[in-house]
Amino acid sequence: MSQVLDAIEIETGPRPDAAVIWLHGLGADGHDFEAIVPELRLPKSLRIRFVFPNAPLRAVTINGGMRMPAWYDILQLGGGAEDEAGIRASQAQVEQLMAREQSRGVPLPRIVLAGFSQGGAVVLQTGLRQPAPIAGIMALSTYLPLAGKLAAERSEASAGVPVFMAHGRHDPMIQIGRALASREALEKLGYKVEWREYAMPHSVCAEEIADMAAFLVRIL
Repeated sequence: MSQVLDAIEIETGPRPDAAVIWLHGLGADGHDFEAIVPELRLPKSLRIRFVFPNAPLRAVTINGGMRMPAWYDILQLGGGAEDEAGIRASQAQVEQLMAREQSRGVPLPRIVLAGFSQGGAVVLQTGLRQPAPIAGIMALSTYLPLAGKLAAERSEASAGVPVFMAHGRHDPMIQIGRALASREALEKLGYKVEWREYAMPHSVCAEEIADMAAFLVRIL
C-alpha cells in the first residue's frame, strides 16, 4: 500500500470525535479549501478534524500531458472515456485517510467525505462503497464517476448515507446537465440527494457555504 497522502489538518476543538476529509480540484492543493473552515461558522460544540489532502502529481491529458496535482487523468471534457485505474487508486488513498482517522478514535459513522470537482467525483466513488455507513458525502461542482458500475459495486451499508450535491448553473467546466444526470442516477438507486444549485460558475459561493454548514451540523 502506498504512503498515506500528505494533508493539511485543522481541528475545531480538542480531541476531535468527527472528521471531514475534503478533496480539492484539478491543479489545486490542500490549501484550496483551508480558509473555508472559519467561514462555515460551525457551533463550538462540534469537535471536527478537517483533513485537506494533496493529490499526487500526474500527467493530465486535457492539459497536454502536463504534470499537476490530480486525483485521476481527464481524457476529455464533458464525459466519455474515464481513467478508471486512476479513480480507483485515489479511492484507495482516501480509504487510507479514513483508516487513519479510525485509528485516531473517529469511527466511520463520524467521517464525512467532501470534494470539489475531481475531488467530488472521488468522494462519491469512495463513500458509496464502504462496508459501514459514513456520516455523509458533500459533492461540489462534480459528477458521478464510473456511474455504470455503481449498482454492482455499492455497499448495502451506503443506502442511507446523506448526499449533498451542489452545482453552479453557469459552470463551463462541468455543465450542470451532467451533474443533474448524476443526481438522477443516484436517486434511481435509492439514494436521497440533497440538491442545491447557485448562480455561479465552477466555484463556491457564500450561499453554498451556508448550506454546507447546515448539512454538517445536521449529520454530525
